Amino acid sequence: MAKQAGETLSRKWEWVERSIWTDRMLEALDQGVKGGVWFSLIDKVYRPGTLELAFRKVRANKGAPGIDRQSIQQFAAREQEYLRKLNELLEQDLYEPQPVRRVYIEKPGGKGQRPLGIPTIRDRVVQSALRAVLEPIFERRFHDRSYGFRPGRGCRDALREVDRLLKAGYTHVVDADIQGYFDNMDHDRLMGEVHRDVADGRVLGLLEKYLSQAVMDGLKTWTPEEGTPQGAVISPLLANIYLDPVDHAVAEAGYEMVRYADDFVILCRSREEAEEALNLIRTQMEERKLTLHPEKTRIADVLRRGEGFDFLGYHFERGKRWPRRKSVQKLKDRLRPLTRRTSGNSLEYTVVRINRTLTGWFEYFKHCSEVGLSSVDSWIRGRLRSILRKRSGRRGRARGRDHQLWPNAYFRKLGLFCLEDARLAALQSLRGNC
Repeated sequence: MAKQAGETLSRKWEWVERSIWTDRMLEALDQGVKGGVWFSLIDKVYRPGTLELAFRKVRANKGAPGIDRQSIQQFAAREQEYLRKLNELLEQDLYEPQPVRRVYIEKPGGKGQRPLGIPTIRDRVVQSALRAVLEPIFERRFHDRSYGFRPGRGCRDALREVDRLLKAGYTHVVDADIQGYFDNMDHDRLMGEVHRDVADGRVLGLLEKYLSQAVMDGLKTWTPEEGTPQGAVISPLLANIYLDPVDHAVAEAGYEMVRYADDFVILCRSREEAEEALNLIRTQMEERKLTLHPEKTRIADVLRRGEGFDFLGYHFERGKRWPRRKSVQKLKDRLRPLTRRTSGNSLEYTVVRINRTLTGWFEYFKHCSEVGLSSVDSWIRGRLRSILRKRSGRRGRARGRDHQLWPNAYFRKLGLFCLEDARLAALQSLRGNC
């Protein structure tokens, strides 16, 4: 019986790093540790095996160098030396994080820029080790309706839950947006949440060092008083810790919330209920010194035309869902350089490169309604017809007779991946398995 219980426990926590989390620790994790908080964790962070495992994860995730300009390949060339040094510094409590390098990436649609913080490779290794030790402790209490950056969960699970609730009649939706979430988390409140489960002073001190880690933005260096950098390995876990009490408060009030990191919706049966839920979530955010975006936060009746909502790349409206405008725009931005009229590549080569992008995009959006994909197919064929038109000595974009010269069948014969055909094939396959 004890063996069977141990096997069940191992399956439940199969995602944890077993080199760190022993059977005895898993049992304490499952049943609750004495006193309700965890002590003596720092030795598991700096253990050589944990650091080696952490670097393997950092290496697999790739990424750019930090302020020291050291690449993953350069770190790997002297891996044992660097990991041994990190082990010594952490064990002797002498480790200090280096400043984070700030970069900016374009937001979808070109509307402004989003700041990212890039730690050095060695800091990413230590954060990865810290996350491997801490994550199971907090996973134990995280709410089921939280899906972002959690083991065994992802976007598709969150989307399925939204779809289920909409079909069950929860058609009035609080579509909320938190302004600058990662940049505005209150450090004292966040550490207070961590203190609920962790009492190892050196681990807590390590987290505080990361929260007060300097930021290098060009030639300017400054120390943040709030927030955690997007791009840091430890940030997703801290973000979930900070909002977990909100998940529980909303559920205890009887509302259905689906959250993926800082992106969430609350699905209700009536507008009155949605207004009450919005008031609750606004209060919860104010308590955490966060602000809901006044223009992007609203209540949507998804049964009415034009009142849908966006969530995780999809747009939901009137019982259907399709890629939201920004998702389509992002795809087009990736395909434009491949389909310029001045391209000197053969059409066959261009189609192969297009297909690499389309097949991956389709894998995420294959559950669209019929309105979602055919317009993208038409746009791509139009780009290819424009290439052919130029090569035949004519100016301008494809139009009119070009559709007869190069019909859709022409591109099918070339092997162009058709999103709508793939969607229909996926539907037929699904029906055949029912």
